[in-house]
Amino acid sequence: MNRFWIAGLGAAVLVGCHAAPEGKRPGGKQYPIRGVVQRVDASHQEISLTNEDIPGFMVPMTMDYKVADPAAIGELHSGDKISATLLDDGPSDASGTMPLINVVILSQAKADYLPKVQYHVPAPGDEVPDFVLLNEMGKKMSLRSLRGKVVALTFIYTRCPLSDYCPRMSHNFAVIDKALAADPKLYRETHLLSVSFDPQYDTPKVLKSYGAATTGRYANETFAHWDFAAPPVAELPKMEQFFDVGVTPGDSGTLQHSLSTVVIGKDGKVVAFWPTNDWSVDELLTKMKAAS
Repeated sequence: MNRFWIAGLGAAVLVGCHAAPEGKRPGGKQYPIRGVVQRVDASHQEISLTNEDIPGFMVPMTMDYKVADPAAIGELHSGDKISATLLDDGPSDASGTMPLINVVILSQAKADYLPKVQYHVPAPGDEVPDFVLLNEMGKKMSLRSLRGKVVALTFIYTRCPLSDYCPRMSHNFAVIDKALAADPKLYRETHLLSVSFDPQYDTPKVLKSYGAATTGRYANETFAHWDFAAPPVAELPKMEQFFDVGVTPGDSGTLQHSLSTVVIGKDGKVVAFWPTNDWSVDELLTKMKAAS
């Protein structure tokens, strides 16, 4: 495999966190798309895909798409179920074929790869291990120390350049933080935690600056309700594997990575898990309120 993780075999779902492909104009619309591969044309770097409904944009149909990353073509087979991001900012070439980026194999029709590492997919009721992190204040904190509170946890890294991934997670958490603050009792019973999978760059100083800007409180931020933290380098793989986060070096110092957002109950057990970026603020808030 080459920069891809197979979800159907228990590994983390990989998405790309990198600049838009060459030839794409910035600011174009992006749509999450899922479907079944009908045909793979490696010579033209295209696939034929029967997509699921994309509300407000496209009904289920079979169309040809250009796959932006040539490494993806060799991993795809007819019958594979995939998810991807569809770019609707103008065709990538004269053919008029819309491009796909961030291709994720959800299940394989031809199981030709077994991952070296088996990733755990969080499920309601799973007890979360007591991972130890270094937070934005340079202090060690453990997940066990948050027992008694409902915790929303997501994964990010501060240099992520793709707006629909880490920045989107941080923006959503900022909205959630403000919504919870409107109810003092609920605010006391909850906590937010953004975990970086780039501990060598995301030092406490970097996380403190990033976190203060994300909350919008800047110098007034106390981080009493929302921590930004990273595990030690040696412990990072264990945390990634438990929370189904795949990370591998990308281009120009970026990281190819999956997403993972969970709600953890007061008892330290998983309440809900989202492996993509398509969860809503209201959906997560509802889970947190129900568990409080």
